[in-house]
Amino acid sequence: MSLPRLMVAPNGARLGKSDHPNLPITIPEICQTAADCFAAGATALHLHIRDDQGQHLLDAGKYRETIQELSKTVPDMAIQITSEAAGIYGPGHQRNMVLETGCRWVSVAVKEMAAEPDKTLTRRFYRDCIANKTTLQHILYTPDDLALLKQLYPAKQFNSQKLQLLFVLGRYDKNGASGPDTLLPFLAKLKAENISPDWAVCAFGQQETNCLIHARQQGGKMRVGFENSRQNQSGEIAKSNAERVAEIVNMVGPVGLEPTTKAL
Repeated sequence: MSLPRLMVAPNGARLGKSDHPNLPITIPEICQTAADCFAAGATALHLHIRDDQGQHLLDAGKYRETIQELSKTVPDMAIQITSEAAGIYGPGHQRNMVLETGCRWVSVAVKEMAAEPDKTLTRRFYRDCIANKTTLQHILYTPDDLALLKQLYPAKQFNSQKLQLLFVLGRYDKNGASGPDTLLPFLAKLKAENISPDWAVCAFGQQETNCLIHARQQGGKMRVGFENSRQNQSGEIAKSNAERVAEIVNMVGPVGLEPTTKAL
């Protein structure tokens, strides 16, 4: 499998209806958003779930319930779940949740996994995922996260072209914004390590569209959606996640399907 050319991340862990009235929180809202985004051209969904109070949740049972509903609504859309801590969960809970869900495609932040003091547990988790044929997309908030991953991940998989990465642009900048130039240090790290992984970009702020287009021009994949930005290229607030997807598709043309995997 490989990363989809265009994935949508419609809600994230921290946002709510006060940030945008069309941010999906409930399972029915997530399913409807997924259907709209698939129709607009996104072939994969980055899935966050919430508890009954609308707060970020890492729960295997709730994930399975949500994925089951998504499989009815968007049977041809690939589903990736998140293991993001969001300041709530520790590495042990994250590892157990990933292994318990049985999901075949999960995003995992390198820094969050590296926060485990016992590196043996982290290395075992990565080996278990490989043995279970669980594909991980490794989240890199800074270029230096690549060095952390190299220390913890099996060398054979680290050097493979099947290694999946996501470069997060702009989140920890002073103003939270991004720009196409913020991709360059990540690409420099890949060159320094002499690896050619399968990589994608997400970007915060008004420059999201420009960052994604630049990433595509550099051979990368794109992740768009309200988790990272609610602004169109013009600066106007998008009405929906599907509108953000449509803007990217309108600029680059139909992205088509990639040979991806279902979540379960």
